[in-house]
Amino acid sequence: MRAARKKRLYLVALMVIGVGIAVAFALNAFNQNLMFFYSPTEVIGGEAPRDHTFRLGGLVSEGSVQRQADGLTVQFDVTDTLKNVKIQYTGILPDLFREGQGIVALGRLRDDGVFVADEVLAKHDENYMPPEVADSLQAAHEAGVAGNKEGVAKP
Repeated sequence: MRAARKKRLYLVALMVIGVGIAVAFALNAFNQNLMFFYSPTEVIGGEAPRDHTFRLGGLVSEGSVQRQADGLTVQFDVTDTLKNVKIQYTGILPDLFREGQGIVALGRLRDDGVFVADEVLAKHDENYMPPEVADSLQAAHEAGVAGNKEGVAKP
């Protein structure tokens, strides 16, 4: 092999390695910023990551909202009609937040099983429910839970 050809081969090999490293960095950054949605049943089942931020959604359980003395910290349960997960949030809740409401919370799961939310989102009108919440409620309903068409447990 001639020297010029060898030089070109090394240059192409370096370019391929450089592109491979760039792709690896991009995929790593994408993976760190990726947030998955989990239902309360999946969180209780241990499918949710304990070291990553993720979204948790469901219906706010009736009678579960507890406000702390500081006025900003709120604890409430979210359900998919099968399981409940306790959520703790410090901040101002959306105006549409109430019991029986579909919500999606963004945060992390503590070791004691309490989900600490950084952000709480509520639906914006009477006909809308986040697709992830609607899907998890429908799956719970199909699993044999007695409930109505919206997946809310009957009293």
